[in-house]
Amino acid sequence: MENNKFNEFIKITKKLNEIEIIPLLMGSVGLEIVTGQGWDAQDLDIHVSGDKRGWEVPPEISIFNWDDIMKIMISMEYTLIDLHEHEFSKKGLSVEFGNIDTLPDFAGVQLEDLELHQKGEVKYYLLNPEQYLSVYESSSKDSYRANKNNDKDLKKIDFLKSMILQ
Repeated sequence: MENNKFNEFIKITKKLNEIEIIPLLMGSVGLEIVTGQGWDAQDLDIHVSGDKRGWEVPPEISIFNWDDIMKIMISMEYTLIDLHEHEFSKKGLSVEFGNIDTLPDFAGVQLEDLELHQKGEVKYYLLNPEQYLSVYESSSKDSYRANKNNDKDLKKIDFLKSMILQ
């Protein structure tokens, strides 16, 4: 399965690896890689180290190495369109950076349990199906996300439950 968004993630991750950042691929693109199913991914969700307090701190300091990440994205012809969401855009593709350090409190996913993957020389983390289930179950309880994505999240939850029970 050819996945252009995943290929773009690998290009971005190669640059992040050069400054010693190993990101976690989240969202539907990561879920597509893990499940082999198409989930109609609309964007790239990349999580990197940040302040554990998450939204409680100003966006320009909530993601560690933010200035370096911005330089990388700009060098790759992305435009910052929303600092609060750490969102970039290029040719219709949205790339959002999230905070990996909020995962334990948000979804009970421990960082030391993340699986390291490698494509060529590029290193990144992916959630396993059980971890994705925890994230989507937690997300489905979030009022903003429930109003915006509840149908899609519920389908992912059902799929993951059936996948895990096999």
